[in-house]
Amino acid sequence: MDSPPLEFLSARPICTRYPDHSVSVIPADVALKAGWTLRSTGIGARPEPLQRRPHFFVEAWQPGQPSKVLLLASKGTHSSVHQVQKQLSTASAHVESVHIGPYGAVPYLLIGTEIPTTESLAGHILEAPGTTVLRPSGETSEAGLDLALEQENRMADVARPADRGEATVPGFQVLPDSFAWFSVVLARTEAATLTAFTGGGKPTAQYLTKEQGRRHFQHDVHANTARPRDEEHRIHGIDFVGTDHVYRLNGTRIEAFSGLKKSLYMVHRAPRLSFRRRSGC
Repeated sequence: MDSPPLEFLSARPICTRYPDHSVSVIPADVALKAGWTLRSTGIGARPEPLQRRPHFFVEAWQPGQPSKVLLLASKGTHSSVHQVQKQLSTASAHVESVHIGPYGAVPYLLIGTEIPTTESLAGHILEAPGTTVLRPSGETSEAGLDLALEQENRMADVARPADRGEATVPGFQVLPDSFAWFSVVLARTEAATLTAFTGGGKPTAQYLTKEQGRRHFQHDVHANTARPRDEEHRIHGIDFVGTDHVYRLNGTRIEAFSGLKKSLYMVHRAPRLSFRRRSGC
């Protein structure tokens, strides 16, 4: 299973390493769907490297500067540390399917969360160090942030070094001439993830391609809610905008609120990602 607190575990070491940067945690499957087909449409199973993918991209960015990107795979267990070690070894296969730039150059984090019944939660982290600079600074890539993202249909092949034998292997690779495109993919996918947490609908659909699920969010249809994104709450002095949810859990009536910091929501409600990237808000 994926570990529950992985956003916090993954963002913290990146924030420490790049203290003046904003850190975004982006679902990898959703981002990759903007350019590749992840599911098999024919007979037979897809090659294993296409079935195992990292769980998240982590992007550290600041206004006017190239982004630093790494891969993240996370596992969790209620068992022993021995099980964590096994899960970390399998997690390495997930990050090996994606390459940004040359083969095998992208850094990654592997996180194993140990959730014992009687002791404190423990996080085990393995790191492949390095720096992948993804987004060239400039107006070209920033301008694309506010334009509708077009679906692409890329080959799921990775170019290997000549001394590795095979010229290509199955996988997902973003070469330098596609860095600007993929930076837009990451930024818009993160925006969709944030607005989905406020109640989904059209503010989320505007950031997605068809294969990423744009159709699912085209209309404001949300179970057990009267109107999405119509509630405001102040929590620890911070204003949030979002949606109240009412449902039953084992017969108990539950009320929950999911929302986003108001100032951040106002930026994402309309496609103003270029403003966010310039201002760092």
